Amino acid sequence: MTEVARFYILSHIFIALIGGVLLLAIWYHIRKQFKYILEEDESEKRVDKALLYLSFAMFVWVVSGVWSYAGMVFSFIDTQGYQLGVNLLSIVNNMFLLLALFYFYYAPQFIYHNKRNIKKIIGLIVATAAITFILPQLLGNSNTIQNIKISSIPDLLLSAFLCYLLGVSFYRTFAYRGLKLIGIIAVLVIVLTFTSQVSEAFLTFGNDFSNNFIKIIAKTSLIAVFLVLATIWVIRLASMPKPNEMAISFLDWSLVKINIPTKGIVDQVIDFGSKTTQYKNLLKFAIRRKYAEGVSQSILVNLGGEITNQTYVTRIIENINDILQLEGNEKLDRRDLFIFIGESRYRLRIIPENITIDKALLEEFSETPENKEYKAICN
Repeated sequence: MTEVARFYILSHIFIALIGGVLLLAIWYHIRKQFKYILEEDESEKRVDKALLYLSFAMFVWVVSGVWSYAGMVFSFIDTQGYQLGVNLLSIVNNMFLLLALFYFYYAPQFIYHNKRNIKKIIGLIVATAAITFILPQLLGNSNTIQNIKISSIPDLLLSAFLCYLLGVSFYRTFAYRGLKLIGIIAVLVIVLTFTSQVSEAFLTFGNDFSNNFIKIIAKTSLIAVFLVLATIWVIRLASMPKPNEMAISFLDWSLVKINIPTKGIVDQVIDFGSKTTQYKNLLKFAIRRKYAEGVSQSILVNLGGEITNQTYVTRIIENINDILQLEGNEKLDRRDLFIFIGESRYRLRIIPENITIDKALLEEFSETPENKEYKAICN
Protein backbone atom coordinates (compact mmCIF):
# COMPACT_ATOMS: atom_id res chain seq x y z
CA MET A 1 0.00 0.00 0.00
CA THR A 2 1.42 3.37 -1.01
CA GLU A 3 1.50 6.24 1.45
CA VAL A 4 -0.87 8.18 -0.79
CA ALA A 5 -3.40 5.34 -0.73
CA ARG A 6 -3.04 4.96 3.04
CA PHE A 7 -3.59 8.68 3.57
CA TYR A 8 -6.65 8.68 1.30
CA ILE A 9 -8.32 5.67 2.91
CA LEU A 10 -7.76 6.85 6.49
CA SER A 11 -8.93 10.36 5.61
CA HIS A 12 -11.94 8.87 3.86
CA ILE A 13 -12.86 6.84 6.95
CA PHE A 14 -12.65 9.66 9.48
CA ILE A 15 -14.21 12.36 7.29
CA ALA A 16 -17.16 10.09 6.46
CA LEU A 17 -17.50 9.11 10.13
CA ILE A 18 -17.62 12.73 11.29
CA GLY A 19 -20.06 13.63 8.52
CA GLY A 20 -22.33 10.70 9.34
CA VAL A 21 -22.37 11.51 13.05
CA LEU A 22 -23.15 15.19 12.37
CA LEU A 23 -26.00 14.35 10.01
CA LEU A 24 -27.41 11.83 12.46
CA ALA A 25 -27.20 14.37 15.29
CA ILE A 26 -29.01 17.01 13.21
CA TRP A 27 -31.66 14.48 12.22
CA TYR A 28 -32.22 13.54 15.86
CA HIS A 29 -32.53 17.20 16.84
CA ILE A 30 -35.01 17.85 14.04
CA ARG A 31 -37.11 14.83 14.96
CA LYS A 32 -37.20 15.97 18.57
CA GLN A 33 -37.68 19.69 17.97
CA PHE A 34 -40.19 19.55 15.10
CA LYS A 35 -42.06 16.36 15.84
CA TYR A 36 -45.40 18.21 15.81
CA ILE A 37 -44.82 19.17 12.17
CA LEU A 38 -43.37 15.90 10.93
CA GLU A 39 -46.16 13.85 12.46
CA GLU A 40 -49.05 16.29 12.39
CA ASP A 41 -51.20 13.93 10.34
CA GLU A 42 -52.21 10.90 12.39
CA SER A 43 -53.46 8.88 9.43
CA GLU A 44 -50.28 9.24 7.39
CA LYS A 45 -47.20 10.22 9.38
CA ARG A 46 -45.03 12.45 7.25
CA VAL A 47 -41.61 11.64 8.66
CA ASP A 48 -38.94 12.87 6.30
CA LYS A 49 -36.02 10.49 6.70
CA ALA A 50 -33.80 11.97 4.00
CA LEU A 51 -31.11 13.09 6.43
CA LEU A 52 -31.23 9.77 8.24
CA TYR A 53 -30.59 7.86 5.03
CA LEU A 54 -27.85 10.28 4.02
CA SER A 55 -26.14 9.67 7.36
CA PHE A 56 -26.46 5.92 6.81
CA ALA A 57 -24.80 6.36 3.42
CA MET A 58 -21.93 8.12 5.19
CA PHE A 59 -21.55 5.21 7.61
CA VAL A 60 -21.47 2.81 4.67
CA TRP A 61 -18.57 4.89 3.33
CA VAL A 62 -16.85 4.34 6.67
CA VAL A 63 -17.33 0.57 6.47
CA SER A 64 -16.20 0.65 2.84
CA GLY A 65 -13.03 2.48 3.83
CA VAL A 66 -12.30 0.01 6.61
CA TRP A 67 -12.89 -2.87 4.18
CA SER A 68 -10.49 -1.34 1.63
CA TYR A 69 -7.86 -0.71 4.29
CA ALA A 70 -8.16 -4.27 5.59
CA GLY A 71 -7.93 -5.63 2.05
CA MET A 72 -4.67 -3.82 1.46
CA VAL A 73 -3.14 -4.56 4.86
CA PHE A 74 -4.00 -8.27 4.81
CA SER A 75 -3.42 -8.66 1.06
CA PHE A 76 -6.78 -10.08 0.01
CA ILE A 77 -7.72 -7.21 -2.27
CA ASP A 78 -7.56 -9.44 -5.37
CA THR A 79 -9.84 -12.15 -4.00
CA GLN A 80 -13.46 -12.79 -4.95
CA GLY A 81 -14.48 -12.35 -1.33
CA TYR A 82 -13.08 -8.83 -1.29
CA GLN A 83 -14.86 -7.93 -4.53
CA LEU A 84 -18.11 -9.39 -3.20
CA GLY A 85 -17.80 -7.16 -0.13
CA VAL A 86 -17.18 -4.12 -2.32
CA ASN A 87 -20.27 -4.91 -4.40
CA LEU A 88 -22.48 -5.43 -1.36
CA LEU A 89 -21.35 -2.15 0.18
CA SER A 90 -21.95 -0.41 -3.14
CA ILE A 91 -25.51 -1.78 -3.23
CA VAL A 92 -26.24 -0.62 0.31
CA ASN A 93 -24.71 2.82 -0.24
CA ASN A 94 -26.61 3.45 -3.47
CA MET A 95 -29.80 2.17 -1.86
CA PHE A 96 -29.50 4.63 1.04
CA LEU A 97 -28.86 7.53 -1.35
CA LEU A 98 -31.88 6.51 -3.39
CA LEU A 99 -34.07 6.20 -0.30
CA ALA A 100 -32.94 9.68 0.72
CA LEU A 101 -34.05 11.03 -2.65
CA PHE A 102 -37.43 9.41 -2.07
CA TYR A 103 -38.03 12.12 0.56
CA PHE A 104 -36.52 15.04 -1.37
CA TYR A 105 -39.41 17.39 -2.12
CA TYR A 106 -37.70 18.69 -5.24
CA ALA A 107 -36.45 15.35 -6.54
CA PRO A 108 -37.54 14.35 -10.05
CA GLN A 109 -41.23 13.48 -10.02
CA PHE A 110 -40.66 9.81 -10.82
CA ILE A 111 -38.61 9.48 -7.61
CA TYR A 112 -40.32 11.65 -4.97
CA HIS A 113 -42.66 9.43 -2.95
CA ASN A 114 -42.94 6.93 -5.80
CA LYS A 115 -42.42 3.52 -4.22
CA ARG A 116 -42.90 1.61 -7.46
CA ASN A 117 -40.08 3.40 -9.27
CA ILE A 118 -37.85 3.26 -6.20
CA LYS A 119 -38.21 -0.52 -6.13
CA LYS A 120 -37.36 -0.70 -9.82
CA ILE A 121 -34.21 1.37 -9.36
CA ILE A 122 -33.17 -0.70 -6.33
CA GLY A 123 -33.57 -3.75 -8.55
CA LEU A 124 -31.37 -2.04 -11.13
CA ILE A 125 -28.75 -1.35 -8.44
CA VAL A 126 -28.70 -5.00 -7.36
CA ALA A 127 -28.54 -6.20 -10.97
CA THR A 128 -25.67 -3.84 -11.73
CA ALA A 129 -23.72 -5.05 -8.70
CA ALA A 130 -24.31 -8.66 -9.73
CA ILE A 131 -23.09 -7.96 -13.27
CA THR A 132 -20.04 -6.16 -11.92
CA PHE A 133 -19.21 -9.20 -9.78
CA ILE A 134 -19.90 -11.86 -12.43
CA LEU A 135 -18.24 -10.23 -15.46
CA PRO A 136 -14.63 -10.66 -14.23
CA GLN A 137 -15.30 -14.38 -13.73
CA LEU A 138 -16.72 -14.73 -17.22
CA LEU A 139 -14.26 -12.53 -19.09
CA GLY A 140 -11.10 -13.52 -17.26
CA ASN A 141 -8.10 -11.81 -18.83
CA SER A 142 -10.40 -10.19 -21.38
CA ASN A 143 -11.98 -8.06 -18.65
CA THR A 144 -9.45 -5.32 -19.38
CA ILE A 145 -9.23 -4.16 -22.99
CA GLN A 146 -7.09 -1.18 -23.97
CA ASN A 147 -6.93 -0.05 -20.33
CA ILE A 148 -10.71 -0.15 -19.99
CA LYS A 149 -12.08 -2.39 -17.23
CA ILE A 150 -15.24 -3.82 -18.79
CA SER A 151 -16.78 -5.02 -15.52
CA SER A 152 -16.67 -1.49 -14.08
CA ILE A 153 -18.63 0.10 -16.94
CA PRO A 154 -22.13 -0.89 -15.65
CA ASP A 155 -21.34 0.51 -12.19
CA LEU A 156 -20.01 3.72 -13.75
CA LEU A 157 -23.21 4.14 -15.76
CA LEU A 158 -25.30 3.56 -12.64
CA SER A 159 -23.21 6.16 -10.80
CA ALA A 160 -23.88 8.62 -13.61
CA PHE A 161 -27.62 8.05 -13.25
CA LEU A 162 -27.57 8.47 -9.46
CA CYS A 163 -25.40 11.57 -9.76
CA TYR A 164 -27.94 13.01 -12.18
CA LEU A 165 -30.73 12.41 -9.66
CA LEU A 166 -28.68 13.94 -6.86
CA GLY A 167 -27.68 16.93 -8.98
CA VAL A 168 -31.24 17.75 -10.02
CA SER A 169 -32.60 17.27 -6.49
CA PHE A 170 -29.92 19.36 -4.80
CA TYR A 171 -30.03 22.19 -7.32
CA ARG A 172 -33.82 22.47 -7.14
CA THR A 173 -33.77 22.35 -3.34
CA PHE A 174 -31.22 25.14 -2.99
CA ALA A 175 -32.44 27.22 -5.92
CA TYR A 176 -36.00 27.35 -4.60
CA ARG A 177 -34.71 28.69 -1.29
CA GLY A 178 -32.93 31.48 -3.17
CA LEU A 179 -29.52 29.80 -2.92
CA LYS A 180 -28.75 29.26 -6.59
CA LEU A 181 -25.02 29.69 -6.04
CA ILE A 182 -25.00 26.86 -3.52
CA GLY A 183 -27.12 24.84 -5.93
CA ILE A 184 -24.53 25.34 -8.67
CA ILE A 185 -21.73 24.41 -6.26
CA ALA A 186 -23.66 21.28 -5.27
CA VAL A 187 -23.96 20.27 -8.93
CA LEU A 188 -20.23 20.84 -9.46
CA VAL A 189 -19.46 18.72 -6.39
CA ILE A 190 -21.63 15.90 -7.70
CA VAL A 191 -19.91 16.13 -11.11
CA LEU A 192 -16.60 15.90 -9.26
CA THR A 193 -17.91 12.89 -7.35
CA PHE A 194 -18.70 11.15 -10.62
CA THR A 195 -15.31 12.12 -12.04
CA SER A 196 -13.62 10.51 -9.04
CA GLN A 197 -15.09 7.16 -10.11
CA VAL A 198 -13.97 7.30 -13.74
CA SER A 199 -10.55 5.86 -12.93
CA GLU A 200 -12.21 2.63 -11.76
CA ALA A 201 -13.21 1.89 -15.36
CA PHE A 202 -10.68 3.86 -17.40
CA LEU A 203 -7.39 2.77 -15.89
CA THR A 204 -5.24 5.40 -17.58
CA PHE A 205 -7.36 8.25 -16.23
CA GLY A 206 -5.11 10.32 -13.97
CA ASN A 207 -2.60 8.81 -11.57
CA ASP A 208 -2.61 7.48 -8.04
CA PHE A 209 -2.16 10.89 -6.44
CA SER A 210 -4.58 12.87 -8.62
CA ASN A 211 -7.33 10.25 -8.44
CA ASN A 212 -7.16 9.96 -4.66
CA PHE A 213 -6.95 13.74 -4.38
CA ILE A 214 -10.13 14.14 -6.44
CA LYS A 215 -11.89 11.47 -4.37
CA ILE A 216 -11.10 13.08 -1.03
CA ILE A 217 -12.12 16.55 -2.25
CA ALA A 218 -15.33 15.20 -3.78
CA LYS A 219 -16.41 13.30 -0.67
CA THR A 220 -15.48 16.10 1.72
CA SER A 221 -17.37 18.61 -0.42
CA LEU A 222 -20.37 16.31 -0.74
CA ILE A 223 -20.58 15.94 3.04
CA ALA A 224 -20.40 19.74 3.34
CA VAL A 225 -23.32 20.01 0.89
CA PHE A 226 -25.28 17.50 2.98
CA LEU A 227 -24.69 19.63 6.08
CA VAL A 228 -25.83 22.79 4.28
CA LEU A 229 -28.93 20.88 3.22
CA ALA A 230 -29.57 19.93 6.83
CA THR A 231 -29.28 23.59 7.84
CA ILE A 232 -31.74 24.60 5.12
CA TRP A 233 -34.15 21.95 6.32
CA VAL A 234 -33.94 23.21 9.92
CA ILE A 235 -34.62 26.78 8.78
CA ARG A 236 -37.52 25.56 6.66
CA LEU A 237 -39.14 23.68 9.53
CA ALA A 238 -38.56 26.53 11.98
CA SER A 239 -40.37 28.98 9.68
CA MET A 240 -43.23 26.61 8.87
CA PRO A 241 -46.51 27.84 10.39
CA LYS A 242 -48.39 25.58 12.78
CA PRO A 243 -51.81 24.35 11.61
CA ASN A 244 -53.59 25.87 14.61
CA GLU A 245 -52.15 29.36 14.12
CA MET A 246 -53.42 29.72 10.56
CA ALA A 247 -56.94 30.83 9.68
CA ILE A 248 -58.82 31.34 6.44
CA SER A 249 -62.20 32.90 5.70
CA PHE A 250 -64.04 32.76 2.38
CA LEU A 251 -65.95 36.04 2.25
CA ASP A 252 -67.42 35.98 -1.25
CA TRP A 253 -66.59 34.81 -4.73
CA SER A 254 -62.86 35.43 -5.31
CA LEU A 255 -62.43 37.03 -1.86
CA VAL A 256 -60.47 35.28 0.88
CA LYS A 257 -59.17 36.56 4.20
CA ILE A 258 -56.09 34.75 5.44
CA ASN A 259 -54.16 34.91 8.69
CA ILE A 260 -50.64 33.42 9.06
CA PRO A 261 -48.77 35.44 11.74
CA THR A 262 -45.43 33.63 11.34
CA LYS A 263 -45.35 34.79 7.73
CA GLY A 264 -46.34 38.35 8.57
CA ILE A 265 -49.82 37.83 7.12
CA VAL A 266 -52.44 39.23 9.50
CA ASP A 267 -56.07 39.36 8.33
CA GLN A 268 -55.04 40.05 4.74
CA VAL A 269 -57.86 40.03 2.19
CA ILE A 270 -56.95 38.41 -1.11
CA ASP A 271 -58.90 39.07 -4.29
CA PHE A 272 -58.26 36.26 -6.76
CA GLY A 273 -60.07 38.28 -9.41
CA SER A 274 -60.18 36.40 -12.69
CA LYS A 275 -58.18 33.49 -11.28
CA THR A 276 -61.36 31.58 -10.54
CA THR A 277 -59.83 28.12 -10.99
CA GLN A 278 -57.34 28.68 -8.18
CA TYR A 279 -60.04 30.17 -5.96
CA LYS A 280 -62.41 27.25 -6.54
CA ASN A 281 -59.66 24.72 -5.89
CA LEU A 282 -58.77 26.43 -2.62
CA LEU A 283 -62.44 26.48 -1.67
CA LYS A 284 -62.71 22.76 -2.41
CA PHE A 285 -59.77 22.03 -0.12
CA ALA A 286 -61.35 24.17 2.61
CA ILE A 287 -64.79 22.53 2.36
CA ARG A 288 -63.32 19.05 2.53
CA ARG A 289 -61.07 19.95 5.45
CA LYS A 290 -63.90 21.54 7.42
CA TYR A 291 -66.80 19.20 6.76
CA ALA A 292 -65.42 15.85 5.57
CA GLU A 293 -63.77 13.10 7.58
CA GLY A 294 -60.80 10.79 7.08
CA VAL A 295 -59.44 10.45 3.57
CA SER A 296 -62.35 12.52 2.20
CA GLN A 297 -60.65 15.59 3.66
CA SER A 298 -58.06 15.28 0.92
CA ILE A 299 -58.20 15.70 -2.85
CA LEU A 300 -56.66 13.38 -5.42
CA VAL A 301 -54.23 15.40 -7.51
CA ASN A 302 -53.20 13.54 -10.65
CA LEU A 303 -54.29 12.98 -14.22
CA GLY A 304 -57.42 11.08 -13.21
CA GLY A 305 -58.10 13.02 -10.03
CA GLU A 306 -60.42 15.85 -9.10
CA ILE A 307 -57.53 18.24 -9.69
CA THR A 308 -55.69 16.97 -12.73
CA ASN A 309 -52.25 18.46 -12.16
CA GLN A 310 -50.11 19.53 -9.20
CA THR A 311 -49.45 22.77 -11.04
CA TYR A 312 -52.95 23.92 -10.12
CA VAL A 313 -52.14 23.47 -6.43
CA THR A 314 -48.86 25.32 -6.79
CA ARG A 315 -50.58 28.20 -8.59
CA ILE A 316 -52.79 28.82 -5.56
CA ILE A 317 -49.69 29.61 -3.52
CA GLU A 318 -48.07 31.57 -6.33
CA ASN A 319 -51.16 33.75 -6.70
CA ILE A 320 -51.30 34.45 -2.97
CA ASN A 321 -47.61 35.40 -2.98
CA ASP A 322 -48.11 37.66 -5.99
CA ILE A 323 -51.25 39.35 -4.71
CA LEU A 324 -49.79 39.99 -1.24
CA GLN A 325 -46.35 40.75 -2.74
CA LEU A 326 -44.63 38.43 -0.30
CA GLU A 327 -40.85 38.20 -0.47
CA GLY A 328 -38.04 36.38 1.32
CA ASN A 329 -38.93 34.39 4.41
CA GLU A 330 -42.50 35.69 4.33
CA LYS A 331 -43.11 34.03 0.99
CA LEU A 332 -45.48 31.09 1.26
CA ASP A 333 -44.43 27.61 0.27
CA ARG A 334 -46.92 25.03 -0.96
CA ARG A 335 -46.17 22.92 2.11
CA ASP A 336 -47.26 25.78 4.37
CA LEU A 337 -50.89 25.35 3.35
CA PHE A 338 -51.06 21.85 1.91
CA ILE A 339 -49.87 18.51 3.20
CA PHE A 340 -49.14 15.47 1.06
CA ILE A 341 -50.69 12.39 2.66
CA GLY A 342 -49.63 9.80 0.10
CA GLU A 343 -50.98 8.28 -3.10
CA SER A 344 -51.23 11.66 -4.87
CA ARG A 345 -53.59 13.05 -2.23
CA TYR A 346 -53.27 16.50 -0.64
CA ARG A 347 -55.27 18.30 2.02
CA LEU A 348 -55.33 21.70 3.66
CA ARG A 349 -53.17 21.98 6.81
CA ILE A 350 -55.37 24.56 8.53
CA ILE A 351 -57.47 23.00 11.30
CA PRO A 352 -61.25 22.85 10.62
CA GLU A 353 -62.06 25.23 13.48
CA ASN A 354 -60.07 27.98 11.78
CA ILE A 355 -61.88 27.69 8.46
CA THR A 356 -64.98 29.82 7.87
CA ILE A 357 -67.05 29.90 4.71
CA ASP A 358 -69.86 32.33 3.99
CA LYS A 359 -73.14 30.39 4.05
CA ALA A 360 -74.50 31.93 0.86
CA LEU A 361 -71.21 31.25 -0.92
CA LEU A 362 -71.18 27.66 0.28
CA GLU A 363 -74.75 27.11 -0.87
CA GLU A 364 -74.14 28.65 -4.29
CA PHE A 365 -70.99 26.59 -4.77
CA SER A 366 -72.49 23.27 -3.72
CA GLU A 367 -75.65 23.75 -5.80
CA THR A 368 -73.81 23.85 -9.11
CA PRO A 369 -74.06 20.55 -11.05
CA GLU A 370 -70.31 19.84 -11.05
CA ASN A 371 -70.11 20.27 -7.26
CA LYS A 372 -72.96 17.98 -6.14
CA GLU A 373 -70.45 15.90 -4.18
CA TYR A 374 -69.71 18.90 -1.99
CA LYS A 375 -73.36 19.31 -1.12
CA ALA A 376 -73.30 15.79 0.29
CA ILE A 377 -70.11 16.56 2.22
CA CYS A 378 -71.60 19.69 3.78
CA ASN A 379 -74.73 17.82 4.82
